[in-house]
Amino acid sequence: MKTEFSPHNIKRRLAAGAAVFAVFSLLAFPGCERIKETYNRIRPAAQGGPSAPQEALVFAVNTTAAVQGQIQDYIALSGDIVAGSTVDTYSEAAGKITRVYVSVGQWVNRGAAVAAVDPSRPGMTYRVSVATAPISGTVVALPAQVGMTISQSVPLARISGGGALEIRLYVAERFISKMAMNLPCEISLDAWPGEVFQGSVSELAPTVDPASRTMEVRINVNNAGSKLKAGMFAKVRIITERKENIVKIPSSALINRFGEQYVFIVDRSNPAGPVARKKVIVPGILIDGALEVQQGLSPNDEVIIRGQTLLEDGARVNIIDQVNPLNAE
Repeated sequence: MKTEFSPHNIKRRLAAGAAVFAVFSLLAFPGCERIKETYNRIRPAAQGGPSAPQEALVFAVNTTAAVQGQIQDYIALSGDIVAGSTVDTYSEAAGKITRVYVSVGQWVNRGAAVAAVDPSRPGMTYRVSVATAPISGTVVALPAQVGMTISQSVPLARISGGGALEIRLYVAERFISKMAMNLPCEISLDAWPGEVFQGSVSELAPTVDPASRTMEVRINVNNAGSKLKAGMFAKVRIITERKENIVKIPSSALINRFGEQYVFIVDRSNPAGPVARKKVIVPGILIDGALEVQQGLSPNDEVIIRGQTLLEDGARVNIIDQVNPLNAE
């Protein structure tokens, strides 16, 4: 048999020989143990034989129970507590204040003397004019001081009528559509930590301030025990929507992927151990980390809230911790 030594055949044989030499060289060196292991592992599969079995992955997760209860949407604002009805007291005559009859915090009846003003001038003596309280209430401010010279436009005292208090707030323009009369409010103050006072929307301004783009809102306050005082700073939650008997879960359980919104729940019926099951849901409102689930879940479903980002439907899971469910109230 005649061997043809053409340039093409010589190059092809040289290339094949170099490849064989490189493979055997790698397998021969002690530092190439990883290459040997990889070669021995993939050789049966490459030759059509059975490959080594792979163990199923088990994912560590934390879970909690979906609960049925209440959820409420709100707008958080802050403002000052002011007297519900406040009236200033003025003098009918200009002159010098000679006497002040009241003090701050004192209760006065309508018509009671507040301050005496002497309108006399050099060479002219007039009868002292006494300014009286226009309403019954508590003196909350007293600008009048003995010896001051005032005009009829200067207030002598400010009187808060009755015991009613209110909070003045300013709502941003984007929230105006959610405002309505008699919406319930929850009020908290630094002066009374941990205590929540109740109120309601009592007045809505008919116009929006063009400079700040806000609308004034007034809140009636239930001042049980007279704990609240005019001038205090209050934090207010105006409840704009309240839903009862809904299913809710922690918002951390929700996964948004490829246009789908879903969660994983734990299926304990698998003989080999608990597995994750994908559940597509329809989420509702999200408030303070609590997510309303309109469709897709039932109360007491065991929802995975941590470790779910790498899961697939049917993946085996190991439950490390079961977190207390959300408050059902």
